[in-house]
Amino acid sequence: MAMERYRDLGGNAGIAAYEIQEEAIVIRFKDGGTYLYDGRKPGRHHVEAMKRLARAGRGLTAYVNRHVRGNYAARLEARGISAPRPSDGRRR
Repeated sequence: MAMERYRDLGGNAGIAAYEIQEEAIVIRFKDGGTYLYDGRKPGRHHVEAMKRLARAGRGLTAYVNRHVRGNYAARLEARGISAPRPSDGRRR
């Protein structure tokens, strides 16, 4: 399954895309980080809530910030999306 663009109906999400799996959700943030959340971390209750919010296109960023933060099962490669490179401090 390919990642689906997060609709961001609230207009200020830090989430770019998501992929709903049977027992997990993968979220790619606008900063380039891609994370797997599953029944182990942060738990089934949170994963199911995150799936509902992702489908609705509203509230997912706030939910992640309030309830799960760094409690993810794994950090994943960006799946063909290149993450922004850290700045070396020079202006171009």
